[in-house]
Amino acid sequence: MNSTNFRMPARRLVAASAVGLLVAAPLALATATTAHATGDHGRADAVVLRTGLDVSLLGKTVNVPLKVALNEVHAPQSAEKTALTAELSGVNDGRPFSVLSAQVAQAKATADAHKAEGSTTLAQAKVHLPGLPLLPLLEVEKVTATALCEAGKKPVAEANVLGQVTVLGKRVTLTAGGTTQVTVDGVGEVTLDLSKRHTTTSTAAATALELKVAVDPLKLGVAEVDGTVTLAGATCERPAAPATAPEEEKPAAEEPAEEQAEKPAEGSGTEQVKTGDDGVTTQTGKAPATENLAETGGSSMTPYLAGGAVLLLAAGGGALALTRRKRA
Repeated sequence: MNSTNFRMPARRLVAASAVGLLVAAPLALATATTAHATGDHGRADAVVLRTGLDVSLLGKTVNVPLKVALNEVHAPQSAEKTALTAELSGVNDGRPFSVLSAQVAQAKATADAHKAEGSTTLAQAKVHLPGLPLLPLLEVEKVTATALCEAGKKPVAEANVLGQVTVLGKRVTLTAGGTTQVTVDGVGEVTLDLSKRHTTTSTAAATALELKVAVDPLKLGVAEVDGTVTLAGATCERPAAPATAPEEEKPAAEEPAEEQAEKPAEGSGTEQVKTGDDGVTTQTGKAPATENLAETGGSSMTPYLAGGAVLLLAAGGGALALTRRKRA
């Protein structure tokens, strides 16, 4: 009875431990998978307008940087502001001046474990510089930029300038993927790069218009404005490709039974029967191989183990019979 009482709790403890391991293993696996997926997300950015300008006041004694951005977003974000103003000390008597105004100005960036995408749309827009309140630097009907990076696929970058483009009051004809230079007497010079696209094995970047500006308006206390203006930009970096499960090895095709029967068993040897001149028959051939018994589960100790097992069974049976006779 004591033996039974001690064995039952031990069995229950072992069973409970096994169940606990079975439950804990999936939970640990799920936690690790979630953390791994979070780290594999891609990256995406988008911006409607970005300036990097240096503004020189009269006499070139003071340089004031104009570095502003409109609707600059990072995944997962979006923005739709349609106007941007700025203030510079010594420019326009310190009052705010317009940098960009538009009917539509959208920027959106998204990213997850499958793809990352940045996109920008700008329509009916005007860009102004300090010192030129009445003459827009740039007027566009519509520009778009998109950068798409999907896991396991080649990144794609697209940029489009649709409709008319006017620079410093001059309508210009742009060349796809080329550079256009516009010069206005008494105002300055602007160089435009149209539809810039760049891709690598894991990233993409697109810019609808990039302007290199060098103007000298000589108005409102401004002597020179130099720098760059970027219109409609998008970038992305693709997420890591999901790991592929290794292919299962296919089992070797079994040979037909007829072919197996024709082949002699390995290690059995091939016997040859010869009859001599004296009428005595002899057999020659390879002796059975004894070095690979372990491959079939046997060894030199197998006969002894089998004999010991038989003796134990016989002794147990005799003891059981003797016990029954005593009870009778």
